[in-house]
Amino acid sequence: MACGIVTLLSRILPFVLLKKFNLPAKVVEFLSFVPITIMAALWFENLFHQNLGHLPQIDYPNLVASIPTVLTAIITKKLLLIVIVGMISLALVRLAM
Repeated sequence: MACGIVTLLSRILPFVLLKKFNLPAKVVEFLSFVPITIMAALWFENLFHQNLGHLPQIDYPNLVASIPTVLTAIITKKLLLIVIVGMISLALVRLAM
């Protein structure tokens, strides 16, 4: 019960506090990069496979599917389109295997 309350407060409290206070422009600019870094971390995590005692191995199907996805991100900068292209390209790569 306590864990649920703490989780709920940690998700709601920042929104309540930010409605009452304005953040400095530098902080807002810094926070604007957070989604980019999260997406990059998720991408790199799926691009490599780690086996204990060995160097990371490249996951080639994910690498091939990343090419049209990254190009879509550069050209359009629309998250929904990027996700759709990524899902379709990975599905086509897996279908071809």
